[in-house]
Amino acid sequence: MNHSKVELEPFEYSYYDYSDWYTNNAEPTIPPKEVISPCDPTVDDKLFHICMLSISLVVMLILAALTRKNKLCQGFTRGSSSIFSPVNFLDQTQKKSLVMAVFGQVFSKLSMLVIAPDPLPFSKDTPADVKEYMKIIAIFYYPVLYYPLLVCCTVQHKAGYVFGALLSFTHFGVLVWQKFDCPVTPEVYKYYALLASLPQMACLAYLCVQFLSLFVKGPKTDEDLDSRYYTKYVKLLLKKKSSTASSLTTDKPTLAERILEVPKSYIYIPEKVFRFPLKLAVSAFVALVAIYHIALLLVVMVIPPLHIVRAGIDENMAFLLLGFGIVLSDNRMEVVKILIFYTWLLEVCFLCAVTLSCLVSLIMLMRSVILHRSNLKGLYKGDVYSIYNSQKTIRPSKPGIVCWMGLTGYQAAIVCLGMVIQTVVFFICFLFLVFLIIIPVFYGRNVIVFKIARKAWPGWFTLILVTALQHVTAKFAFIKKEAGTTDLKNRESLFLLAYLLFLINTVVGLVVAIWRMVITALYNIVHLGRIDISLLHRTAESYDPAYRYYAHSLKVEVSQSHPVMKAFCGLLLDMMIEGGRVGQKIRDAEEGIQENRPSEATSRRRIRCRWQLLYTLVNNPSLLGFRKHFQTLQTSESVLNGTPKRSSKKGSRKETHKPDAEPVQSSKTPSNQD
Repeated sequence: MNHSKVELEPFEYSYYDYSDWYTNNAEPTIPPKEVISPCDPTVDDKLFHICMLSISLVVMLILAALTRKNKLCQGFTRGSSSIFSPVNFLDQTQKKSLVMAVFGQVFSKLSMLVIAPDPLPFSKDTPADVKEYMKIIAIFYYPVLYYPLLVCCTVQHKAGYVFGALLSFTHFGVLVWQKFDCPVTPEVYKYYALLASLPQMACLAYLCVQFLSLFVKGPKTDEDLDSRYYTKYVKLLLKKKSSTASSLTTDKPTLAERILEVPKSYIYIPEKVFRFPLKLAVSAFVALVAIYHIALLLVVMVIPPLHIVRAGIDENMAFLLLGFGIVLSDNRMEVVKILIFYTWLLEVCFLCAVTLSCLVSLIMLMRSVILHRSNLKGLYKGDVYSIYNSQKTIRPSKPGIVCWMGLTGYQAAIVCLGMVIQTVVFFICFLFLVFLIIIPVFYGRNVIVFKIARKAWPGWFTLILVTALQHVTAKFAFIKKEAGTTDLKNRESLFLLAYLLFLINTVVGLVVAIWRMVITALYNIVHLGRIDISLLHRTAESYDPAYRYYAHSLKVEVSQSHPVMKAFCGLLLDMMIEGGRVGQKIRDAEEGIQENRPSEATSRRRIRCRWQLLYTLVNNPSLLGFRKHFQTLQTSESVLNGTPKRSSKKGSRKETHKPDAEPVQSSKTPSNQD
């Protein structure tokens, strides 16, 4: 009787142990999640935004009146800005940091709308059915809210700097006040809102300092075309390179120099006579802010739940694993320790994956900046094939305008998606490394990989041996060097060996194909966040939408902001504007010519040059469509060999065609004199 009682006790104990899980009176010893109540800051968000919108509207009206007054007083001069065109994105000489800070502030604000319970500050407890519509409205609202900061940056007026400092100090002070009142929020993680607002605080603090500095220094007087940057760029192009520099480049670099070139190729070093375009600089900074926000979101969405899971592990988890046929140990306490250790390893693997993804994204971003500069300098020189796989004309187009406008947002989205995929892939790789290689080596558990490798080692040894044999025989048996040249020898043995190793090379080809797929996948995953290179073949790069955006945007950038073109336009405008530097020099030269008559040889040379120039313009095929007599011809007439077809009608040839023959006849005389 006692013996049967002893046998039933374990069964009854386990029965009651399982039943406790399903009773309503069971209470967990550790709460599954910390409950955080919503917090309302002292400064009401709705009232603050209403006041800021009103103040911003008043500031915009005042700045509009000031800019209109400046235009009326100074005339419609080049480079004059207004509140409707505050930033010249094609200007390479303006201060870029202020515009970058405003864009970073807007992107940081919009990146928090993904998980925000209330997208707009004017409504609380937004219903789920209208939340998506509120997010769409918020996408347009926040750029409008921070638009006055952008206007104050580039209006180039002391009043604008004062208003910019006022607005930035107000935004910064209220944001810090709200985060000080409510550092803990219930969204995702208690400190997520505080950590996500750090880029906003940094951008607003920078704007405060810069607006005060600009107010003290005063507005910049030099406009885009007045800047000396373009003339310096042209002088650098026309400067002759020294012979010593060319001789140094022909020397073969040493091994240490070649090793140092690899890290140098990923470090952006500014050049003296090259300024980065504003559009690409803003894109790079927004991508940097996007990396921070994605890394923060990944960490707060994964690590706190893992902490909760690790805190809830107890002895009952052994029964749960036993139901799936998993037996880690016969001792329950040891099972708890193993599960806690494995959960900790999961956290470490995920943090390592996020860290590696951040480093890869930063390195790729800096490499992209270096390649941006190289591509721009190549297109400035006319090297079209470095970007496009065929001859292209560098001029604006409809797709180019669309791509140029959306380049910044496209870059940020590509970086975000690429970083998420990189983190997932790196996390899987770390899990494979830790749980299938490192832990089996140290603890002797889960040695599945080593068992498979032990069974397959003869095949792998054969493949390695055959591959090594082919390399050794190729070097010593089938290659001969004579008089500095190489050629084949022992051709009969070469053909025989190729036939005998045919099947084993098929197996090697299978391994190479798998390795090729792995390398291609890893390469594309690592470079997914870059838009300056195509992930497709050279002939199919037009199907890569990211690279297509980048290539089309460079067309607009180069065609509209070429330094040599802007230097030439600046010289022309100086000649046209009264009081210009070049115009004054020309007038002084003409006055000197009137006082001192030039010699007959000088006047003859000047006349010859003018007639040659006129002769060239008259016979230029690209200018035929702008000539008056060509525009009066009938549509049926065609252009042959660069000259208009002669018409049999007398009415089609008027007096406008007579000057065409005169330069040709007159140009013969100077040419004979030469």
